[in-house]
Amino acid sequence: MAQVTVTIDGKTYRMACEEGQEGHLTDLASRFDQYVGHLKSQFGEIGDLRLTVMAGIMVMDELSEVQRKLSAREAEIASLKSALDGETEHQQSNEQMIASSLSEIAGRIEVLTGKLTGRATPVN
Repeated sequence: MAQVTVTIDGKTYRMACEEGQEGHLTDLASRFDQYVGHLKSQFGEIGDLRLTVMAGIMVMDELSEVQRKLSAREAEIASLKSALDGETEHQQSNEQMIASSLSEIAGRIEVLTGKLTGRATPVN
């Protein structure tokens, strides 16, 4: 396991993480420190534990909002996929109708060609 030293509210903490995740952990700690700093600037010295809890709640609030938006987008994607599937079926049906009509027209053209050239053409 790798170890990283991060600073939150002016205090350093040594933390373990998986190899290769050091930069990510440092970034997360820096972002969390911004929450703590923001709260400290608004409320002053109200205690480390209280600041940490409040910052954690702020982070969870943001996470909750992101999850809500993600769920809405997933529902929207599912709806669009369903609509696309319906349109694809409709298109396939139209293509089958067109193919059938073209086949019928081709048969009629053969009959007419046969009549015009004086030879009888069998009708399918």
